[in-house]
Amino acid sequence: MKARRIFPLLLITAMVLSLVPLTTALAQESVNIRIRCKSTPPTEDWRCNNFAEVVEDVEADLGIDINLELIQDNAGWGDYKQEFQLSAEAGEAVDIVLSGHEDIGAWSAAGFIIPLDEMIPDYPEFADIVPSLWESMKGPGGAIYGIPQDAEARPLFFSKPLLSDLGWSDEEIEALPERIYSGEFTFADMLDVAEQAVEEGVVEEGYGFWHRPVNGGDFLYFYAGMGGQVLDEDGNLVFDKDAALKVFQMLEDARSRGVMNGSHLGIEWPDWHTTVAPGEKVLFATGGTWFWGDWAVNYVADRGGEDYLWENIGFAPIPAMETGQPITLTHPLAYMISASSDHPDVAMALIAAITTPEANNRHAIGSAHLGILNTQLESAEYQESEFLAAAHPMLDYAIFLPNHPSWGAWSEAYWSGIQAVESGELDAQAALDVVVGRLQNEVEGIVIR
Repeated sequence: MKARRIFPLLLITAMVLSLVPLTTALAQESVNIRIRCKSTPPTEDWRCNNFAEVVEDVEADLGIDINLELIQDNAGWGDYKQEFQLSAEAGEAVDIVLSGHEDIGAWSAAGFIIPLDEMIPDYPEFADIVPSLWESMKGPGGAIYGIPQDAEARPLFFSKPLLSDLGWSDEEIEALPERIYSGEFTFADMLDVAEQAVEEGVVEEGYGFWHRPVNGGDFLYFYAGMGGQVLDEDGNLVFDKDAALKVFQMLEDARSRGVMNGSHLGIEWPDWHTTVAPGEKVLFATGGTWFWGDWAVNYVADRGGEDYLWENIGFAPIPAMETGQPITLTHPLAYMISASSDHPDVAMALIAAITTPEANNRHAIGSAHLGILNTQLESAEYQESEFLAAAHPMLDYAIFLPNHPSWGAWSEAYWSGIQAVESGELDAQAALDVVVGRLQNEVEGIVIR
């Protein structure tokens, strides 16, 4: 009797226990992934939105549920980066952050982001990335901390109607990009034409040449074009006084000739674009290739959009500062995985899933950014984009910003000199002295030459 009573109980217990692995197998792991992107709407929104297009495929591949949170807006870069840094210091940063490659230097040194070298070989998608872009993804020690999201170039834009008002023929206007590529038309030549436009009343004083209104990586091409070096063979930041003085003297001269007068310094970006994009007020301006897409959608849509731009705006690399080749700068944005992430493997799988020609073409063609993948560049969709086909050769003349932890301090000091000269506050030599003093006080180990 006793044995008969125990056996059914043991049998039932064994059956319940046998169901535990099956129940566990049926319940998928749920993972939270937060991704932070900065974008100018609507042209750049694929930076984050691409992840929503692939999340179901990644869930299926990994056998998990992903609770995806996309945080995307057009916050100022300073506020955007500070937001990440503060959250990273608290150990509460998003899993994936999109930012400029130059942040790799400071953020890797601070331990905010993780190296990706060991995970990259697991994803064949990354083998398709244009090889030269990997250099911009490396930290000071040589490890890779980012996956390229896009690339671009920083061209010189020029107004075709204003050149026509100066007496240039249609043939001369259309030939200007080739003259810049060949080195025949230099930056000095550009300033001469801008001065002529001011003197003849084609543009108002101060509207011959505009660059960006706030600090940014663009200004490095002035310095590099004058022969300046940024890093030495040991990886130390370098400041070449002779090169910087030439830049300041060039800008001081442009101010004295009425080509610029500081009117564009510090103005809001929408006001800058509204003034430059139509090609009616500013003769020459420097910016990014993505301006083309932004202008077509947000600034000249009522005039004909991209067709209007082709008719009225030309572009080419930045003319050679003195002699030789033109120059430009490419500033790849990168997806980086934060040290706060509990699931870096899932984050990496998501990044790999959008590193495809289809996903990146959605962004590149819509926003006038340049492609990052070999097969993307060869795709019919990319090649059929007239603007990208014309802009892509600029990458042959491009330089990168250095991924050094103190690059921000170097850049801010250099920018303070540019501001002082263009506003008329200081002459070129005095501005140089101020910049050198700041660098000596703020950047440990900098080499001043």
